Amino acid sequence: MARKKLKRFKDNNAYPHVIEPAREEASQGIEQKGKWRQWFGADAPLVLELGCGKGEYTITLAKKHPEKLFIGVDIKGARIWYGATEAHELNIKNAAFLRTEISLIDGCFTKEEVDEIWITFPDPQIKYRRTKHRLTHPEQLMRYARLLKPGGTLHLKTDSAFLHGYTLGVLQDNEAFKVEEAYFDIDHQLTNKSSVLHSVQTHYEGMFRAKGNAITYIRCTRV
Repeated sequence: MARKKLKRFKDNNAYPHVIEPAREEASQGIEQKGKWRQWFGADAPLVLELGCGKGEYTITLAKKHPEKLFIGVDIKGARIWYGATEAHELNIKNAAFLRTEISLIDGCFTKEEVDEIWITFPDPQIKYRRTKHRLTHPEQLMRYARLLKPGGTLHLKTDSAFLHGYTLGVLQDNEAFKVEEAYFDIDHQLTNKSSVLHSVQTHYEGMFRAKGNAITYIRCTRV
């Protein structure tokens, strides 16, 4: 396994569409900050997948929407490798991957640079002492609000009823976002089975569905 990881890290380092800033660099501001559209070479909407894992949403959405630019963000290089390798092999030009901590994305994107954010099946961090590590903690939401354009969209898709309810509660007291849709079971509440919520599934979603877990969803906009 160590050899596989080393091989994947080497591949990531060679892929031009994988950005791996050092923590200090991300904290101070990477060179692509505010210039991502120039980096891609296209003036198009910018979409992030935070905690992207293997990048299933990043890659699939990039295929479905060549008119948009997609960046998968995750700290795990061995996971990013899957999506980065698929983008390389299929020559997907509108997808990239950024290896960094979510708490450092202020140093990677400038104010109102992002059009859309997806958070798919993050660790719910149920224990109280892990509260600040939740990707929908109030501090994180304000971080996303700074990066999103007014009218920009934030999506949360999870099997965790706890995180779904927690996030709705946090959003209720957050003046930066307005909840547009909220479903506690998309399979029973959404009739359009061809939507991206059904047609794109992450590795973890497949595992959770196999266990019979309901899949929840929240969509809100930056006001």
